[in-house]
Amino acid sequence: MKRLILALLCLPAIALAAPPEVQLVIKDHRFQPEEVRVPAGQKIKLVIQNQDSTPEEFESHELNREKVIPGGTTANVFIGPLNPGKYPFFGEFNEKTARGVVIAE
Repeated sequence: MKRLILALLCLPAIALAAPPEVQLVIKDHRFQPEEVRVPAGQKIKLVIQNQDSTPEEFESHELNREKVIPGGTTANVFIGPLNPGKYPFFGEFNEKTARGVVIAE
C-alpha cells in the first residue's frame, strides 16, 4: 500500500519532467519556422512533421543530430540541454532551401 501511495505521489513529478516540445514543419523543402527559440539548460523535444512527399534529413553538426524523416511522417528529435547560443540545422537532401537555427536563451 505504501508503494502505491508513493507511486501516485511521484506521478505529478514525472509529468512535469517531460521536456518541452517544439513543432517544426518541413514543407516545400523548407523548415517552418526557420528560427526556433528554446530555453537554455533544458532538454527539448523537436517534433518534426514532413509534409512533403519526399524524405528529408534533419541534420545539425552543432547539435550532433541527424534523422531521416520520410515524406508524410512525423519524427521526434531530442536535443539539449543547450548552452545559450545559436545552433544551425539543415535538411541534407535540400541543403539550399531547408535551413534553420535553434536559439537557446
